[in-house]
Amino acid sequence: MRITSSMYYENLYGSNNNKLNQKLFDVNKQIASGLKIQYASDNVSIFTQTMLLDNEITTLDQTKKSTQSGYKVADQSDVVLNEFTDNMNRMRTLLIKAANGTNDSTSQNAIAKEMRGIETNLKSLANTSINGQFLFSGSAVKTKPIDSNGVYQGNNVARKAFSGSNNQLQYNITGADLFLGEESLVKKEITSNVAQKANIGSTLDVNTTMENFMGVTPSNTHYFYLRGTKSDGSAINSKITLNSTDTVKTLLDAIGQQYGNTGAVNVVNVGMDGSGNIFVSDKLSGSSKLDFHLVGASDFSGTGKANVTSIDTLETNGGVTDYATAKAGSKVYIREFNKSSYVSATGAPTIEGLVYDRTNFSVSGSKVSSDVSQIVKSDNSFATPSTKLLDVASGTTLNAKQLLFKGTNINGTAMSVQIDLKTTGSTFSLDGGTTNYNIYNAETPRAAVDADKMTYQQLMNVINMATTNKLPATTSSASDYDNAVNLSENSGKTYLSYDGKLTFSDLQNGTTKATMALYDANSGDFTAGNASVLTFNTNNALTVKDAKTDFFASINDMITAVEDHKINPDATTGNASRSIGIENAISRMDTLQDHVFRTQSTAGAQSNTLSKAVERTDILNVTTKSLRSSVVDTDLAEASLKLTQLNLNYQSMLSTVGKVSKLSLVNYL
Repeated sequence: MRITSSMYYENLYGSNNNKLNQKLFDVNKQIASGLKIQYASDNVSIFTQTMLLDNEITTLDQTKKSTQSGYKVADQSDVVLNEFTDNMNRMRTLLIKAANGTNDSTSQNAIAKEMRGIETNLKSLANTSINGQFLFSGSAVKTKPIDSNGVYQGNNVARKAFSGSNNQLQYNITGADLFLGEESLVKKEITSNVAQKANIGSTLDVNTTMENFMGVTPSNTHYFYLRGTKSDGSAINSKITLNSTDTVKTLLDAIGQQYGNTGAVNVVNVGMDGSGNIFVSDKLSGSSKLDFHLVGASDFSGTGKANVTSIDTLETNGGVTDYATAKAGSKVYIREFNKSSYVSATGAPTIEGLVYDRTNFSVSGSKVSSDVSQIVKSDNSFATPSTKLLDVASGTTLNAKQLLFKGTNINGTAMSVQIDLKTTGSTFSLDGGTTNYNIYNAETPRAAVDADKMTYQQLMNVINMATTNKLPATTSSASDYDNAVNLSENSGKTYLSYDGKLTFSDLQNGTTKATMALYDANSGDFTAGNASVLTFNTNNALTVKDAKTDFFASINDMITAVEDHKINPDATTGNASRSIGIENAISRMDTLQDHVFRTQSTAGAQSNTLSKAVERTDILNVTTKSLRSSVVDTDLAEASLKLTQLNLNYQSMLSTVGKVSKLSLVNYL
């Protein structure tokens, strides 16, 4: 084929010109836009890298916003908790001042008034909010965490800030942790609340003999009836027999043995403080189940009437609590160690110190409340409606156990309910009747619930039906049972409070006529093996320290001790029979402060972590944007040099084409 000048021109100019023009256009576009590419088709590799980096920058921007928002909450929480500790330090100083025995009633009242002011300030701090969101309500940020009674209203849900792929940081302190948190290292300590004195002699200490402590009796024998709960949740129900030469220390050692002390290994410390109160302190940390009740008896008639198997017999045998009266009248002398101003249940002794768990619940307005938290043995948590009774009860089975529920219903009519727990299906009956209503499970098929599977919800259903007087139409119909439960809930509601206490709310009356007492049918029976498997409202020892925290309830207990001018617990003086005393209030404040300090440390750690996260995000953001710039942004110096080079190439091409186009055949002749 003959190559013509036209073909040569087309090949040299047409092809190269188009390529150079395109390159020149591309470089000019890069310089004008500042970007290497405009569309994915320009360079797939650069486009892919840019999209990945853009996504990373967006994530980092969102992370920064999230962590900054979380940091504000964490930092503000830290500031508020610092105010908390300052207020608590002031309150502790006031408690120490109040413990000074030289203060008169006017000074004590002034101290108590200032403490009430601090309590109000603490509640205000607890309800701090930023941007309309409460700091300590958990995720319920629109709910005021602490009500006027000091009860927590929020939840225990942690709020978390997004801090990167599969990574979140908590930035809030929930009120459940701050006001109701649990300290696993705290060991429970409890104390009796009737200050003891020797009946013979002027002093009382651990070396005081029973002869001087209880008084001389014809038999020289003294009996002490002990009830309570060990750290593991198992019940104590025992009679301790001492002679007149035994000492108070002998009694304390015997009490310790009932809790599991062996001498070589002690699980509790048992002692007597300077005011004559017996205290029991747990050596196992993190348990809230320790409980204690004691009553002593000596027979001045010499007929053995102080030695009984039923605690009620001490009263029916003519027992009295005054030593002089007992001795002069040859009666049974009853020494009380626990008093709580509770009303005894129907049929229970009227002498308060004899009664342990056969006491009426407290009534306030439309509510009736128990005083014993239902605590799960395995993990020390509060019981919930779905918790099995067996998970809280002493022992390994509830089969053949019986609970008695007595009082008056919402109409003021007396009621007596017998709850029989059986493996073949639990039932309840009223007023000693023979009509036994099945207590149905919630499973399919419906059947009377087995004793060891019965839950608190099923127990509360029975209580609610009896208290509202809404009973099933028949004894063995699941549908009739359900209808009665539903009808009863229109008149009243039985539930477990935030701290696991059984509570009834009358929905029909502002001031309820209902009264309640719920206890084991074996209560007061000191026959071996007949301890109460469950307790709900007890005339028990006062709690000085506990693994479980109830912040504002503890603050109120401390102030009440000052208001009642009680240095140590003593139910025989003043109105607050269950006041823990100022000395114990100081000890409880120490525990409470430790809890708040640890919580504040958590808030500080959260704040620092979030601050570092913000800084880290800023650094990553700058680094990622720099990397993106290197990938997609135009290097102007490089592009300018390339433009110059392309211009030179283009000019050279045009010059070459011009010269070639002037050539003819003459040039080759």
